[in-house]
Amino acid sequence: MEKLRGFEIAKGFEDKGITMPVRKTKFSAGYDITSAEDCIIPGFKKGMKPTLVKTGIKAYMQDDEVLILANRSSNPGKKGLILANSIGVIDKDYYGNPDNDGHIMFAFYNIKEEDIEIKKGDAIGQGIFQKYYVTDDDNAQDERIGGFGSTNK
Repeated sequence: MEKLRGFEIAKGFEDKGITMPVRKTKFSAGYDITSAEDCIIPGFKKGMKPTLVKTGIKAYMQDDEVLILANRSSNPGKKGLILANSIGVIDKDYYGNPDNDGHIMFAFYNIKEEDIEIKKGDAIGQGIFQKYYVTDDDNAQDERIGGFGSTNK
């Protein structure tokens, strides 16, 4: 079977009992993604950086596709968790990169005063595969040389 798009365990997480993303209903757009480990997301303080929550997974896809990471709709109201960048964009060439093998992480801020505990296996967000288009005059030729946040380095 030809591999078109999907999820795999990222290097370093092979024996960690990672839960693979799944769609819960036949009309769901998103694959529910869970935390790879217990972590604490501290209550917000001015100037703090977002907390990266590990998933232990990576994603492969076609050349003209992207994986969009979205927050769970219940996270802001129930847990005070918002994504630092509103959405996450996982490009095809993030998969297998030399820095982190394409390991997907969610960057959260906790807008509540109290710390929020995330347990291993807790659903933290969702991933949606989408096709994208390029402009007529696009001629991007560079190749990714790193992992998380490396595009402009």
